[in-house]
Amino acid sequence: MSDYRERKALIGGGAVVWTRTAGAGPQRVLPDGCTDLIWSGTGPDGELIVAGPDTRAHLASGPPGTHAVGLRFAPGAGPAVLGVPAHELRDLRVPLAALWPDAEVRRLAERIAERTAGRAAERIAGRTDGGITGRAAERIAGRESAPGRVLEEAALDRLRTAEPPDPVLATIVAGASRGTGVAGIAAAVGLGERQLHRRSLAAFGYGAKTLGRVLRLNRALDLARTGVRFAEVAATAGYADQAHLAREVRTLTGVPLSRLLRAPGG
Repeated sequence: MSDYRERKALIGGGAVVWTRTAGAGPQRVLPDGCTDLIWSGTGPDGELIVAGPDTRAHLASGPPGTHAVGLRFAPGAGPAVLGVPAHELRDLRVPLAALWPDAEVRRLAERIAERTAGRAAERIAGRTDGGITGRAAERIAGRESAPGRVLEEAALDRLRTAEPPDPVLATIVAGASRGTGVAGIAAAVGLGERQLHRRSLAAFGYGAKTLGRVLRLNRALDLARTGVRFAEVAATAGYADQAHLAREVRTLTGVPLSRLLRAPGG
């Protein structure tokens, strides 16, 4: 079984830092409207990759025990850091070096390697005959999050020189979250529907209608994970009925809702 944890990111804006240790078999990553900057511990020095916004579930695989740390940007926030429109990354996993200058990626990888090496050294130095002392354990816990801290620092550096965020994005996300139709969202932000679609592609990777479907799926899953009956989930999350919920879950995740909830981390 894989181990997954997340915390709020220091950069704010709804971003989170997550860590995952791979278990046996692939991990189903569900669409959420977000983009991620990821450090993976595969290979001798690890690798830096970017995960674009998904329209379908992605199966992440890796040898059991592989450690990965990611900085997940809230919907619409990734392009300012990554430097490319979100639709260019839709349903893709690409090396960070394909987006950023080689020298910048190399410096980032070196910073992660240095801090990770420091973590390992403290783990060794902190051991006593009875295990790890309390103070050493605290230092090691801080080192465990080293890649995440470095990713946050890199994002902050880029945000200092990035263009201000598109002022309509928050309204688009709010409307899509409420289930407002495309025409209603366009009216709320003062754009034509074609203009709204172009702005949404650049920010989220897909149009407002697809964004709404993805956000509704995540609302439904949050409810279902608490034990709410599927019929009530459908009504509360904004589906026409339970059959509509079932179709959307299968379309977007590739499996039925009941199976999704039984899966590790479901």
